[in-house]
This record gives sequence, C-alpha cells and structure tokens, in this order.
Amino acid sequence: MRDPSPWAIEAEGLGKKYRRGWALQDCSFRLPVGQVCALVGPNGAGKSTFLGTASRLVQQTTGTLKLFGVPVSDPAVLERVAFLAQDKPLYPRFTVAETLRLGRELNSRWDQALAERIVRSGNVPFTARVGALTGGQRARVAFALAFGKRPELLLLDEPMANLDPVARGEMSGLLMAEAAEHGTTVLMSSHILSEMADMCDFLLVLAEGRLRMAGHIDDLVPAHRLVRGVASGDGGRDGGVPEELRQQHTVVESRVTGRQFSAVIRPGGPLSDSWEAVTPNMEEVLLAYLRSPDAPTLITNAARIGGQIAGRSADAEGEVAA
Repeated sequence: MRDPSPWAIEAEGLGKKYRRGWALQDCSFRLPVGQVCALVGPNGAGKSTFLGTASRLVQQTTGTLKLFGVPVSDPAVLERVAFLAQDKPLYPRFTVAETLRLGRELNSRWDQALAERIVRSGNVPFTARVGALTGGQRARVAFALAFGKRPELLLLDEPMANLDPVARGEMSGLLMAEAAEHGTTVLMSSHILSEMADMCDFLLVLAEGRLRMAGHIDDLVPAHRLVRGVASGDGGRDGGVPEELRQQHTVVESRVTGRQFSAVIRPGGPLSDSWEAVTPNMEEVLLAYLRSPDAPTLITNAARIGGQIAGRSADAEGEVAA
C-alpha cells in the first residue's frame, strides 16, 4: 500500500491561460497536511482560478497538481476534497433536511451527526427552505455540507463574504474547531487580512497570477523588518531610501514622507544603528507584497518544491532553508 503523502497540495509549474491572458502562471509550492492556510491576493490575482483547478472545475493549461500525492485528474481525489464557492450554491427549493439528505446520498463518508450539529448550533430550522434563509443561515448549511463530507482537504473561496460580524465570528469559530478536531487541511481565500492572522498558520500570496510568498506565518513575518529613518538626498533615483539599505538588504516596499523614509525589508545582514527597526505584523508584510508585485518572491523551505516540513530558518537570499 502506498505511504500517505505528507503534502495536501503539490503544485509545480501550474498555469491557466484564457483568451485574455494568463490567470495563473508558473505556480509551484507544497502545502503540508493539517495546515490552515490563507490564500491572499487582490482581485484578479488568480485565487479563484487556483481553487477551481484544485476542485477539478478548471483544467490547468500547464504544470501539474497533486492532492495527497494523487494527480488532481484522478477521480480518487474527489471523495477527499470539499469545495465551498463564494456564492455558496445551494438548491433554494430544497429544505435544510433535504439538503443534508443530498449530502448523505452523494458522499460515502458522510457524517450526518456532524452536519446536523452544525445546523442546530445556529438554530436553523430543518424544515425551512434554503431560499428563505438569511445569508448567515445559508452559510451555516453550506458549511454543514462541506464538513459533513468529512474531507481531508477543504477549499474555501471567500467563505466569510457577505456575512455580518456576528455570523462571521460564528463561522470562523466553527471552522477552527472542526478543522482542529478532525485534522482537516484548509485552504481559504479571503480579503480580510486581520481575520487571516487569527485563523491561519500557513500563507500563500498571489499577485498578477504568480506566487509571491508562501510558507508558515511564523517563518515569513519574522524574516522581515520595518525600517524607518532619515531620507537621503532629494528623493531622486533612490526615492529617498538610503543606498546602503538597497545594496545590503532586500527592499520589498519603501515610502518617503517628508524627510522620513519607511521600508519593509528582508535583512541581508546587520542594520545601521541610525535606523529604527521593528518586526512588522502580518498585515504590514502582506500589504507590502500586494503593493509591490515586482518584489523578490519569498518561498520558505516548508512550501518549496523539494523542501522539508520541519527545520526552518531564514537565509540571506530571502528564502527559508533547512
């Protein structure tokens, strides 16, 4: 019998091209089993395209994609994966009970007790038609379908979109509790950066269809510094950022306000005592990469094709090596 793969997702050179151009290009990374992973990027970055490829709704143009060591094209992966689209498609004329029955009839590993518990915890009537439910109630039923399948990999496209703060908090708690209890690997796209920081331990950042950053959050964020100091010159070729900073360190993003500069960097050595340097938070790092799509890519050892799961430390090139 084949040994279980330690990787929930393995993408190598993955790309998808439409008539208008590449929606996803040269995407290579690995996601270890059991991680709760945030998929972050601006509109049009390729997030939904990747999720569509992983859920077999989109056929890739180039590259390979494996789920638990099995090619995504293999029908065997279907029972191991659940996908919840942003619009949470459900049959509006079905009752909640009928919707759960549909899930039971179509999925061999269906957990009726779990699905019913998720519905009951939100006081959703089983006799109500789906089309008559509130947005938060429909989201809960959709989550019940997804978790009731007992997937090993749960793909979520903007799962908290269009939910009020109370419902969003309830759904976040539900997601974290169920994932922790059953060891489910979760890949979730979202625009709510603060939400991602609280829920996720792994991060994938896409911009303009390309992977910009990937790895454990605890590795990625400490690999950066937020540096502030006195701007140099008149803000000409170097934009006011000291040449020493650009030559010795990897500058992800820099800004100059008046006589002061600030920059998110990946240090290549000791920093000058004349600068103030602190560790940025995850949101500051993410925004720096999203605003600077030309910044050098950062892939940690845990996420890099050919890398290892453990033993991680930042190296001088900006990648994280064993």
